[in-house]
Amino acid sequence: MTTAMFSRAVIRATGAYLPAKILTNADLAQMVDTSDEWIVQRSGIKSRHIAAKDETTGDMATAAGRMALERGGLNAGDIDTVIVATTTPDQTFPAVAVQVQDRLGIPAGAAFDVQAVCSGFIYGLGVANSFIRTGQARRVLLIGAEKMSSIVDWTDRTTCVLFADGAGAVVLEAGEEGDRGVHSVHLHAKGAQREMLYTNGGPSTTRTSGHIVMHGREVFKYAVNYMAEVVNEALAHNKVKAQDIDWLVPHQANIRIIEATAEKLHLPLSKVVVTVERHGNTSAASIPLALHEAVADGRIKPGHLVLLEAMGGGFTWGAALVRM
Repeated sequence: MTTAMFSRAVIRATGAYLPAKILTNADLAQMVDTSDEWIVQRSGIKSRHIAAKDETTGDMATAAGRMALERGGLNAGDIDTVIVATTTPDQTFPAVAVQVQDRLGIPAGAAFDVQAVCSGFIYGLGVANSFIRTGQARRVLLIGAEKMSSIVDWTDRTTCVLFADGAGAVVLEAGEEGDRGVHSVHLHAKGAQREMLYTNGGPSTTRTSGHIVMHGREVFKYAVNYMAEVVNEALAHNKVKAQDIDWLVPHQANIRIIEATAEKLHLPLSKVVVTVERHGNTSAASIPLALHEAVADGRIKPGHLVLLEAMGGGFTWGAALVRM
């Protein structure tokens, strides 16, 4: 472990992976009592990617991580820490991160998973940022990866239409140039509200992973308020105003939540990265997938000030301000 201190954890590169299979609202209408109109009106989702039966969270995480390394011009030996944010691991243990480390040929170093459901990527970003700023790591591969289709009750039309699969990744590295990098990360949780969004199983209770159970109205209400609050917290901490933000990259849970949050911040939707229509809710993979898309297509450019925010089961929620 080194003792050097660095001013910023800089995002060097992004990567992503989406399964080949696309499940449309019309497809879902053949499975449960629903319709394209009903789903779009309530969530904004028109289609989502679903992993193949033998395709795992580890497979998707590895693919996204490999792309991030390639786009960053890096090899496996350049990474000293792997963090995977997921709530759908391949096994109870070991962590998905150690599988990614091995598959990509990354030398021995820290590798572990972070579990904060849909806020997992923000929580992972907070850990990676701390590791780099304290000198514990020089370069971190941070991945959000989920196979949410494996914990969905496909007979429950209120949840099966929302969730999907995929993985997104970033490479963070120590940097001292200007104000590029992670400026701050703000994390919160309120366990008293955990019964509003949960799975009805687990290793120490039912010995199964269980299925997602969600009280939608309550989740919507708290999501809008908590995400607006934490975004304002990040802005105030950094002494910037909402109009100073080039892009808001929110968790892609529901278009109505995204629109309500943007409205509370007086941000036009033209400054919000939205992928929920095509990706659905990919939990911890949601933000890095959206971030990668906007970086890859040129919307997010070097020097842009980007605000990331999410809320998930627990409740957990958080935000981060990053200069690209």
